Amino acid sequence: MRSYWREKSMKWKGRVAETLFRCKKLGRPVFLPLIDPEKPPLLERVQMVLERATAILIGGSLNVTPYDIDELISSMRHASIDKPIILFPGGLNNIARNADAILFMSLLNSNDVYWVIGAQVSAAPIIAKLGLEALPTAYIIIGEGGAAGHVGRAQYIPPEKPELVAAYTLAAKLLGMRFVYLEAGSGARRHIPPEAIAAARKAAGQEIFLIAGGGIRTPDTAAKILEAGADAIVVGTLIEKNPEAALEIAEAINPCQPEGI
Repeated sequence: MRSYWREKSMKWKGRVAETLFRCKKLGRPVFLPLIDPEKPPLLERVQMVLERATAILIGGSLNVTPYDIDELISSMRHASIDKPIILFPGGLNNIARNADAILFMSLLNSNDVYWVIGAQVSAAPIIAKLGLEALPTAYIIIGEGGAAGHVGRAQYIPPEKPELVAAYTLAAKLLGMRFVYLEAGSGARRHIPPEAIAAARKAAGQEIFLIAGGGIRTPDTAAKILEAGADAIVVGTLIEKNPEAALEIAEAINPCQPEGI
């Protein structure tokens, strides 16, 4: 039994970036549910949403330990949720052994150098020691930003200024980052405008994997963000509050399934 679960947990090791970019190449949307280990939902309630995911993000800004994350991942594996699991770190306390990969993020519009490079320097040896696949990611918080904006001391980027979003995205590309995550904030009242997504896509070209999250509550919003150029959408708070609505979004966009590519 132990060898079975070990084989299952190792399935996606070293293959996460390859899997996401293959979905992009196929022109298939990527659906990334975000689960906060501080307040994990009952798996029975959200399992159908997670089964439609391309990959699953796990992380939170406050009150999270690696033990919480490892326990959550183990419970998912035992519930036969066979998806790549990616850490979405709110800090060093979010680095956990049982994940497949980690968004190795730099918050480009932070006013605090710690979130631009300091945390990454501290995290790098831990990530290497645990053998996590690092996905080099520019994290750009747009608008109100929620808890992530507050904790990360993000410099406000007006949502109605797509040229600023494009400039940050281009900077990420020139720095050699492979992923750009445009974030409106957990539970944001407004999603990122499609015009900002389109500007980021134009600046990034097709070499960058573009992720958008925050304030996505309906299939129509998800479709507009994907049509504007996002490769992936993230849904988090909606899963906690209304998993049926999150499932409706997943079914409407018909996301790429990693096991089928």
